[in-house]
Order: sequence, then structure tokens, then C-alpha cells
Amino acid sequence: MAMLPIDGVQVGLLGLRQAVAERGLGLEGVHITRAGEAPISFRWVSDDRRDVYSVSKTFTSVAVGIARADGLLDLDDPVLNHLPEFKSTAAEGVEELTIRHLLSMTAGIDFRWEDPDLDPPGDPAQTFLATPLSAQPGTSYAYRGTNSYVLGRIIAAVGGSNLRDFLLPRLFRPLGIGNPQWLRCPLGFPLGAMGLQLRTEEIARLGETLLHHGSFRGRQLVPADYVDLMHSELTPTDRADDPDNAAYGLHCWPCARDGAWRMDGLYGQFSIMLPDQQACVTVTAHYEKPTTDILDAIWTELVPYL
Repeated sequence: MAMLPIDGVQVGLLGLRQAVAERGLGLEGVHITRAGEAPISFRWVSDDRRDVYSVSKTFTSVAVGIARADGLLDLDDPVLNHLPEFKSTAAEGVEELTIRHLLSMTAGIDFRWEDPDLDPPGDPAQTFLATPLSAQPGTSYAYRGTNSYVLGRIIAAVGGSNLRDFLLPRLFRPLGIGNPQWLRCPLGFPLGAMGLQLRTEEIARLGETLLHHGSFRGRQLVPADYVDLMHSELTPTDRADDPDNAAYGLHCWPCARDGAWRMDGLYGQFSIMLPDQQACVTVTAHYEKPTTDILDAIWTELVPYL
């Protein structure tokens, strides 16, 4: 009796599973989508919603792209034009800060959340904008989650609802993501930079959308020109010795291999768009060592079979 051929991706998935076991990479789940093929997935633990960390930032960026297409804002708008209530307390030079600077992490504001539980007193947006500039906006990269939080505040100002609610009818529901939760600041605004609660497969749906230039199974959800801009407008980072982290897009990261780019969250939350292979590989994990170890395993074991 002739044996049925084994799909090459299944071979790659077996190799990835072995690498995870041998190297202790802490993966919780992997979900693979390819154009014209049924998705393939494997789980080490149940696919429960959990904090996807900085993958949240890419969802925030997508909200900006949608708002831009709706005529609610432009990337070169000054931030204070949309948050005028903070003009009187803003630091000198902040009037030059634009939405594009927030997206590219070049705000020039070296501000970090003071409270480890993200429960700061007062208004975090006001505090951020009142912080004296450490560099002229647009001239220096500094990865700070408050950039994303302030973008969420702008979405609330121009869209009439907070970041999560703005995305519900425009992105989450069309992707089949029902009632997602997003951790919020004490004032009730989603954190933007982190705190979005999703399953592995739900992250993969945005990855599939971005891979196909903003289209999800025939429906255009994110403007194609903005998706292209997200991973082509790059800023050098402070990690020139690390090819996978040497540049930053508009709340996403270019990969050093195969022209790929990715959503990237703490402890190994990745959704990797691979345009050459017309595939998207999404993983969730808890790995406290350099998460480029996970990227290396994906490229060594899985990508050759895509």
C-alpha cells in the first residue's frame, strides 16, 4: 500500500518541536498560515488568552493607519493638535512632536512608567508630554511604551472611543476576535504598548492580514499603503550588532532574513510575515533568555519547508 506523502511543513514543525524541547525555548503554541493552504498549528499548552506584550503595539499602529484612512489624522500632525489640553504643561520643544515620531520611537522623550504595575498618579499622557526633551523629535531612537500609550490617547480624541473600542468594529470583529480585553491605565485608557489579551491563533489573524497588505480573506481592513509603510519606513536602533533588532518600523520590526518582518512581544511573542514564502508564522512563548533564539529556531527548522 502506497504511503501518503508527508507535508513538508509538518516535517519542519517536527524539527521545531524537537528544537523547543532540546533548547528549552518555552513555546506555548505555533500557528502557521500559507496562502491557499489550511492553517497548521501545534500547542504545548491550552490556547488561552494572555498578555501578548508588545505585539499590542502593532495593533495600536494599525489603529493609527485606519484612523489616517478615515481622515481623522495624518502621520505628520503635531501631537498637541490632537491633545490640546496638554499644551499649557508640555515641555519646551514638544510642539514639534508628531504622530510619526511616536510610531517610530523617535519622540525624544526619555520617559518610563514609574510604577511597575502601571498605576501611576495623575495623567500619564500629561506627564509624558511634560518631560523635558532628551533629543529633538525625530533625531534619536528610544524604545518607550508611553509612545504607544499616547497614540492610543490620540485615537480616543479623534475617534470618539478608546483604542480597544475604536478597533472593535474596524478590526477585531472582522477578524473574528470577540470581546478582547486590554489592560488600562487608572484613567481607563488601554495601555497601547502592552496588555492586549489574545490567543495565538488570534494574533495570527492580524499577521495574515498584514502579510496580504491589509486584506483578510477578501476584505480590506487596513489600508495597503499604510501596511507597506509600517515595515519600509525604518529607523536605526541602538542595537546595530543584532541584525534582527537593528532597525525599527512603525511599531513593528524588520527581520534580517528573507525580507520578513514581525510583531514582537516580550518573552517570545512573535508573528512573522514572510512575503517570499507567502506565509505567516505566529508563536507565543515564555522564554526569559534572548528571544532571537526562537527566531533562529524558526528559520533553521521551519522556514526552509515553507
